[in-house]
Parts: sequence; C-alpha cells; structure tokens
Amino acid sequence: MESAEIRRRWLSFFEKRGHTVVPSASLIADDPTLLLVNAGMVPFKPYFLGEATPPYRRAVSVQKVVRTPDIEEVGRTTRHGTFFQMCGNFSFGDYFREGAITQAWELLTVPVADGGYGLDPERLWITVFERDDEAERIWRDVVGVPAERIQRLGMGPNFWSMGVPGPCGPCSEIFYDRGPGFGPEGGPAVNDERYVEIWNLVFMQYERGPGEGKEDYPILGELPARNIDTGLGLERLAMILQDVHNMYETDTLRVVIDRASELTGVRYGDAESSDVSLRVVADHLRTSVMLIGDGVTPGNEGRGYVLRRIMRRAIRTMRLLGATRPVVGDLADTVLGMMGQQYPELLTDRARIEAVARAEESAFLKTLQAGTTILDAAVADTRAAGSAVLAGDKAFQLHDTWGFPIDLTLEMAAEQGLSVDEAGFRRLMQEQRDRAKADARAKKQGHADLSAYREVADAAGPSEFTGYTETAGEVRVVGLLANGASVPAASEGDDVEVVLDRTPFYAEGGGQLADTGRIRLENGSVVEVRDVQQPVPGVIVHKGTVQVGEVTVGAGGYGRIDLHRRRAIARAHSATHLTHQALRDALGPTAAQAGSENAPGRFRFDFGSPAAVPGTVLSDVEQKINDVLVRELDVSAEVMSMEEARKQGAIAEFGEKYGDRVRVVTIGDYSKELCGGTHVHNTAQLGLVKLLGESSIGSGVRRVEALVGADAYRFLAREHTVVAQLTELVKGRPEELPERVSGMLTRLREAEKEIERFRAQKVLEAAGSLAAGARDVRGVALVTGRVPDGTTADDLRTLVLDVRGRITGDRPVVVALFTVAKGRPLTVVATDEAARERGLRAGDLVRAASRALGGGGGGKPDVAQGGGQDPAAIDEALTAVERLVAEAA
Repeated sequence: MESAEIRRRWLSFFEKRGHTVVPSASLIADDPTLLLVNAGMVPFKPYFLGEATPPYRRAVSVQKVVRTPDIEEVGRTTRHGTFFQMCGNFSFGDYFREGAITQAWELLTVPVADGGYGLDPERLWITVFERDDEAERIWRDVVGVPAERIQRLGMGPNFWSMGVPGPCGPCSEIFYDRGPGFGPEGGPAVNDERYVEIWNLVFMQYERGPGEGKEDYPILGELPARNIDTGLGLERLAMILQDVHNMYETDTLRVVIDRASELTGVRYGDAESSDVSLRVVADHLRTSVMLIGDGVTPGNEGRGYVLRRIMRRAIRTMRLLGATRPVVGDLADTVLGMMGQQYPELLTDRARIEAVARAEESAFLKTLQAGTTILDAAVADTRAAGSAVLAGDKAFQLHDTWGFPIDLTLEMAAEQGLSVDEAGFRRLMQEQRDRAKADARAKKQGHADLSAYREVADAAGPSEFTGYTETAGEVRVVGLLANGASVPAASEGDDVEVVLDRTPFYAEGGGQLADTGRIRLENGSVVEVRDVQQPVPGVIVHKGTVQVGEVTVGAGGYGRIDLHRRRAIARAHSATHLTHQALRDALGPTAAQAGSENAPGRFRFDFGSPAAVPGTVLSDVEQKINDVLVRELDVSAEVMSMEEARKQGAIAEFGEKYGDRVRVVTIGDYSKELCGGTHVHNTAQLGLVKLLGESSIGSGVRRVEALVGADAYRFLAREHTVVAQLTELVKGRPEELPERVSGMLTRLREAEKEIERFRAQKVLEAAGSLAAGARDVRGVALVTGRVPDGTTADDLRTLVLDVRGRITGDRPVVVALFTVAKGRPLTVVATDEAARERGLRAGDLVRAASRALGGGGGGKPDVAQGGGQDPAAIDEALTAVERLVAEAA
C-alpha cells in the first residue's frame, strides 16, 4: 500500500466517524518555544493548554513533522528520520480511553477491502502505563487482546507530558511484531527492533507541575475535561505494509535512494557503509524540500540553520559517495515528484523550491573550497610545530565557522599523514550542544510567563479589536500587569501592561508594527501606549507608562491611537501588497512573500528569488505600482472561509497560521491576499511609492526596501537637489550626468595608477644605493634602513628582494627595511641561503623587530613581514635586528 493511500485511508476512516479533517499546519511552528513542528499535536496545543476553545469536538490530521536531535542516527536504524508524517486523531472532551482504543484496533485490523490496513491481530502487542488498570481491561476484555500480549511499563515510556507544567496523562502504545528474523521474542519490553511501535494513544486527563525529565514532577490533579491525542507514524506503518526492512526503503524514500545511486554509481545493497550514506541523503533531501516548501530558507540561525545543516550534510555525503557535480536539483526533483502526490502545493511551488536548493548547494561548494584552503593552512601549522595530530579546536573551528564537516576533515588530514584530535573536537561539540540544550530548556519555560495573561483571558474573555473601523472609542480596563504579574492598580510613573475589553489599538503582527497612542480614564488618569502585543490568543496587551494619576482594574475611559502614525503604516501595508503582486507579475509565483515589516512611511518586503533582480525589472515593478495608484482602486476587506479564499485566488503568506475563517484584503482587480492588518481605503491615498533597491538577506531570499507617501516625496526632493548641484558642477544636463561622472572616474583611476607606477619606480631606484651601502657585520652583508613613508607593504617587499639579489659575493646576506604606512610602522626582512645556514631566519628577525615596534609578524625563513603601533620605535627595531645578526654571526 503506497504512502498516499495510507494517508487517504487514515483521514477517511476518522472523517466517517465524526472527526473534522484538519490540514497539516506549516512546519514553521506558531509557538515561541519551538523552531519547527516536532509532533502531530503541536497545532492543537492551544486547545490542550486551554488558551483557546476548539471549534470541534473531534479532529483528524496528517501533520508534517521535523525532528533533528537524533540526526547522527539517521540511516543507521530502522526508525530515525528527520522528516516524517504523524497521523493523529484528537478528542476534546468527547470520547476517551475506550473510544480511542477501539477505533485504533478497528482501523489497523479491518481488511484492506473494507477500508482498513489489514494487519494480522496476532502480531500486534500492547503496552500500557503500569498503573492504568482501565486501559489494560479495555484491551483485554473489550478488544480481546490476550493478556500475554499486553505489557505494563513505567512513566518513562508510557506517561506523556509536554515537558513543562500543563496537561499530561498515561498512554498506551501499539507495536507490530516483525518476526524472529529481527530479534528475540518477549514483546516490546524486550526488543524494540523486532517489535516496532506504530501508534501511541495518549489519555490526557491530569495536570502536572514543574520538574525535570520524564518522571520527576508532581501530578496536581484532574483536568476539567479529558482529551485524546494519538500519533501513528505513517512511515513506520508504510514499512510494515510495504514489507521492507526499514523506513528508508518505503516508496517515498526509496526513489530518492535509487536516484542518488544513479548520480554516484554506488549501488544500494552492496555495502552497509554506503547504504547508510544513501539513506542519509534520501532522508535529508526529503526534509529539505519539505522545509523549503513551507517557506524556510537556509541561514545561520534558527530554523534556517536546521535546513542548512541537513542540506549540507546531504551534499557532503553525496560527494563522499563520488558525486563530482551539483546533484541537489536532480534529487529535489525526485522528492517533489513523489511527495507532490500527497502535497500538491509542492508541485505548484516547484520552481522556487528547486531554485533555493540549488543556490544553497552552490554556496556550500564554495564553502568546501574555502574550508579546504583553511585546512591546508592548519595542516602546515601542525607540521611546523612538529606534531602529527591536528588540534581538536582547529577541527571545531573548521566545522563551526566554515561549515566544514568533521568526517571530511578526518579524511583530508589522513591523506596528508595526520590524525585529528577527534576527542577534543567531540568535547567542544558537546559543550556547544549543552549550551544549546540549556537555552532550549530556558525557552520552554516561556509557558509559565504566559500564565498571568491566561488568567486575564479566563476572567474577562477575549479583547475585541475595533481598529478596522475605529481609531478611538470607549474602553474599560479588564486586566493590569506589572513585571509579568497581575496587579489591582498602577501609579504615576509605573510601567504597566493594560488589557482592555475592546480596543482600537492594533497589536503587532503580520509584519505590521503596533499602534501607539493614549488611554485617558474617567478619573483623569492617562496611560501613554508605546507598544501593543498579543501574547496569547485574544488578549491584546497595551504596554506603556502611567503619565498622570492612578490606573485601576475596572476603570472606564477612552482610547485613542496616534492617527498620523496609523495612516502612515496603513499606506506602507497597502504598498506592500501592491509590491508583492508586481513582483509576482514580473518574476512569477516563485517571488512569494518570505517576510515583511510595515512601518510609518516605509516598508521592507522579503521574497523568494534565486538571483538578484535586475535594475530594469525593479524599475518596471516600481512603475507598475505607481500606475496602480493613479487608477484610484478601492481597497476592501472581507471575512470568509479558507476554502472560499482559495477559490478567489487569495495569496497566503508562508509560515502564517490561518483559522477556518480568514480576512481577505482586495485592492481593486489587482491584488487579493489573506491579511489581518490595516489598510488605506483607496490606492490614491498612497500618493507615491519609491523602491530604494533590493539586496540578498539569505540563500534564495531577496529584500526590497521602499518609501511611501510624504517620505517618498521628501526622498525624491533631496535627490533632485543633489542632481541639480551635480549638473551645475559638471556644466551639463541631468541626463548627461552618468556619462560625465563615469568619464571623470575613469580619468581619476588612470591618474592614480600612473602615480602608483611613478611612486613604485622611485622606491625601486633606491635599490642600487641600498645594496652598495651594505655593512659587514662579522662576515654578514647587512642592509638596514628606513625608506620614504607611504611605501606600501608590496613595494617594500619588492625592494627588499631586489636589494638582496644585487649583493654578490660569498658573504651571507640579510636585508631589513622599514617604512611607515597609514601611521603604522612596517618591516620586511629577507635572507639568502648562506645566511640561513648560519641560523639567520627572516621570520625570527621580523619577530624581534616587530616586538620593538609594539606588534607582531612572521613568515618563511627566506622572507617575512611584520609591523606594529609605534613609528618612533623604528630605530630600536633596527638595533634589535643588528644585534641578532651579530650574535648569530
């Protein structure tokens, strides 16, 4: 049974039993504690935490999931992967243990012809929490599983929580016995390779307190409502239904393995080591495509770093397997062909996904080249120090700074006869992981910080946003917080967070900056609002300072936003929509939005593009935007179902989480987008849009920055003034400026080159006199001196070598010359072979001179360079060189 069919049957089975089918959320987690969605229940987390009321009692989904903690195990085991699909059915205060257990058993064991998966009941084993008598009774007496195939396990494997205070409960897991060929009998308590977990049923009924690990926390009591959260691994079930040995050989990954084999000439099945490598490539490329498809772009932080890491691991593995040319485009195309059967949006966005993937491969291949150069230098330093072991910190620097893989470092060092302090490297890597884990743990505690806001929401209900139609209105204080805790009152001078029953203030979101303004209460008190946020759904928090009087919970008053700021932001936001559409018209659908910021009078807009946008195209985009402005198109907003929005062709932003009802902003017949922000009423209100330029902000992502309205006018006015001044200076017309300025710059560069040639010639003319003035120091021909200030390091080096070459005879030769460039002293020292035989090495002499100059230097035994901070110390440096020559001679 193909994976697409497994997915279809899952959704169909539960939909027929009253579950609402919920599409997979984006892999970009709508959760400050998560980089990426790492479990099927993550989109439903607000319902389990009580932050929001679920719109349905039953739900079913197949959620895209990415996990990377066990990345080193990918390809080595049957069950570790970075991307997988988690099938889940959920109950919010509806059915509980018996409903979850009986439905699971039915779906797994009903024959294929009747819509089930047709698994042999005799090969299914069950685990339950050691104190969950009810679950065992249901499995044994209601379902009919023999008692000998039901095992009780402790809290670690069979009790679930989110890892922070909140909902928790016992769970029951279903395992499939793959047979004696995979290990000894005895059930999942004995062997988890033979007995593969395929489904976990969580009976969420308790609330847990704070604590560490999976077991060290108190159970505080029962939840108000009992919930069900289950997860079946689609890839694991596919492994069983397709009768393959591991998840990498299932239909969605085996095609990628086969393509990688074709590209490298390495046949899958010939050797375990190469099989592991091919499985790594297949897993990582599929994950990369899915992440890029959801709007993640490679970067050095956060989820961008996760993507970059796995992509580069796959690229490097392909090269180790023998690939000599770029391969990511071919592999991504294979992944898209297979996964597109389940997620058609991948095929729609194929061009952008492949462009981003290819750009990252190109960048990494350059990194490999640069890393090789750095490694060669590290090898040379190691040999010079008389060691045969490359230091662990060098390997770590290559990995951490340059992205150079450790196994490539090991291989290339071995080729040059060196080993690597791998233990030192692993220690530094572990220290970095420990720091990351500590940071992640600290971030997870963010749930506790939201408790005060949830208390306000529970007591007062959600805040009503009136800002689409009002800029001021009557309000009532329903919550007051200071330093993260609820307070009954706040006095003049206090920083405070105010929650209102209704508010015209827009909370920052969707790229739009928050409103500012004032809340004036009936008692005369005034709060100056400087920021507005929505920390939990429905709670709009006004952050500010009490300017006058005292603010108390329950007080009524009047809220007014800064109207000038709001209008300027609205113009910028509407201009962003126009820019998005114009870029898509010019570049195609690959120019999808990847982020934005709408500020008063200006905006920035990030979009997908594998290369820079030509200036002519950007000019056309700007012209098109301003043409739309003069058409005076009306701007309207309408709330509708997500399905209706799709039918109307509304554009949705990557990574945004949308509910069943969405707000669609339409600009005439030109633009239609899902958006929760504020806008102008007509495009004529924008006045003018001026694009300032575009630049790269990451692999495959570009950024346009622009001014709107009066800000754009003021910018153009300043530009006009500058142009007028330049035309006066060059005595020409404005349209002649580029040609005239270009000509002047060309002549200036030619003059500078001529001056440089003349100056270098004058420096080298001194070579003869310097060589003739060589002094005999105990049998060594020594030339020292200071040449004219301003001599460059390259010219000084050329002069020193020229002087050394002019001195003939049997005497050893040492030349040490000094100059001052840009206020700092420089020195270059050269020795001939006879001098080196006496122990006079250029590097030693330069280091002695540089110490006197207050700096450092070094180089090869025949020629070296150094410098310092103190030009007045040149005489002292000369003396240091002469002293070393005399001592060695």
